[in-house]
Amino acid sequence: MPYAATARTALSRWSRSHRTKLSPSNRTAVSAGRSFSSARNSFSSFQYPLATEPPHVTSTTAAEAVQEESTTAAGLSNTKGPREPNDPFDDSHSLSEQDREKLRQEQKKKLTTSLSGSTAIETVVPSMIPPNVPADQLETPETLLTVLPNGVRVVSQETYGQVSTVGVVSELGSRCEVPGKTSGATNLLEVLAFGATNQYTGMQVTELLQDWGGTRFVSTGREQTLHCVDLLRPNVDKACDLLKQVLLEAQFHPTEVEDAKRALEFQALDLPPELLLGEGLQAAAYGANQQLGQPHFCPETALQNLNTETVHAFWQSQFVHNPAGLVLAGAGVRHEFLVEQADKHFGHLTQVDEGRMLVQESVYRGGEERRQQPSMDGYIRIALGLEVGGWHSNDLVSTCVLQTLLGGGNSFSAGGPGKGMYSRLYRQVLNRYGWAESAEAFTAFHGESGLWGISGSTVPQKARDMVQVFAEHLARLAVENVSDEELDRARNMLKCNVLTQLESRLVLFEDLGRQVLTYGQREDMHTTCEKIDAVTKEELKELALRALSKPPTLASVGHDLSHMPSQEEVAKWFS
Repeated sequence: MPYAATARTALSRWSRSHRTKLSPSNRTAVSAGRSFSSARNSFSSFQYPLATEPPHVTSTTAAEAVQEESTTAAGLSNTKGPREPNDPFDDSHSLSEQDREKLRQEQKKKLTTSLSGSTAIETVVPSMIPPNVPADQLETPETLLTVLPNGVRVVSQETYGQVSTVGVVSELGSRCEVPGKTSGATNLLEVLAFGATNQYTGMQVTELLQDWGGTRFVSTGREQTLHCVDLLRPNVDKACDLLKQVLLEAQFHPTEVEDAKRALEFQALDLPPELLLGEGLQAAAYGANQQLGQPHFCPETALQNLNTETVHAFWQSQFVHNPAGLVLAGAGVRHEFLVEQADKHFGHLTQVDEGRMLVQESVYRGGEERRQQPSMDGYIRIALGLEVGGWHSNDLVSTCVLQTLLGGGNSFSAGGPGKGMYSRLYRQVLNRYGWAESAEAFTAFHGESGLWGISGSTVPQKARDMVQVFAEHLARLAVENVSDEELDRARNMLKCNVLTQLESRLVLFEDLGRQVLTYGQREDMHTTCEKIDAVTKEELKELALRALSKPPTLASVGHDLSHMPSQEEVAKWFS
């Protein structure tokens, strides 16, 4: 009800209770008020539809108000016996002192009997709950690793929080697909993840996670796949059982597969140009006939080869029959508890290499890939890349420092706090050339090789200028040393990014799983920071010089690529 209507209703009730006390002059005012109310009653239903009667305007003098208050107070003081302020047994003040004491004793007896018959509070703390002690008495969290007899690795780190993240990182990736047979299967499996099992339907799996206060995350790539559940800590055992079912007992019903294929068809119609640029960069760098050059996102032409049988066979051979390629990771979980769950749910798996597509080393070639397609914003996307070492290379940390030093991003956020406004691409590209919509350094690491370079977007007429600017900045790194100030800033920013990201429980879980799967162990943050601090400007110059000694890779996506220079021309610029 509106405030005005509420106030009028209260005023009406007050006036009726005091109507007989009004003086003649006040009664005249009341009559005038009633006439005014009657006049307004004709349209009161439009202003206050909840009102049931017209308001009565009343008034009184100060002397009458004081007299009324005194009369009310006198009436309240006329009670039987003394009033006790904390006595809850005699609100009407009608009991004697003996009756009140009797009621107190009876209530006390009932309360004592109820407490003595209640069940004692459980004092045994479940194993998954962290100790409830002061922070200075907690052990410093450390990464713990255990290998089961069948090869499954279990890694965890405590966070002493009430929410946990558990999941599996595996060697399943799109580079292991067989062209013409299982192309796009990894991308399709990402859509099918956490679907129907022997015990639950896909909808029931979602409802269970909601009941447990959790959510799921799935990520697939060219070399690894991640499935995890983030949920309340007391339900970790349920999450491990659910992971076992959705990963080892997935059904891949025909209806689910067909629905997922339709979803991929719609995805192909609206795939962001940045993702298409990455696909073209891989194909140009390694060739479509090598594993790293194969498409990751399912091509429309490959959907017809994917069905329940092919998807199930690919999943079984690359995931279920390869326990040595599985890592069960947990952030915010007791390690002993996670090992028990891993042995219970994944300890029965056996290694079967027959029928599994093995990793075949891809050789960098360098080349060009142009993808002509309509552009929604009128810009084209360009990437210029060079080969660097992969995950196992000694140049890995140096390459990350170079990427941070170049920095970059979108021109809309240039100069914003914390966005690398002192990086080279912000200062010397985005803030200098108005036609540069975006410019950002990138890296793409794999087991045997990696890519490092610059990508950006501009109008089609400035494509050649953008490639020239990118080539100039890459060449400068191989010709002259970076300044001490730039190097210090890049190293500090990289360390800040690493440490800040690891504050996230989900990122910590991913770091645990991927490092153990890639290296067999996890490198602590202190060692990583020491490696970053050890990078010198001479190492950066040598790294850029080695990268420029091989053919460059050029990729572009857009509606008008006629102004793009050729890869051969760009190679001559570097020579």
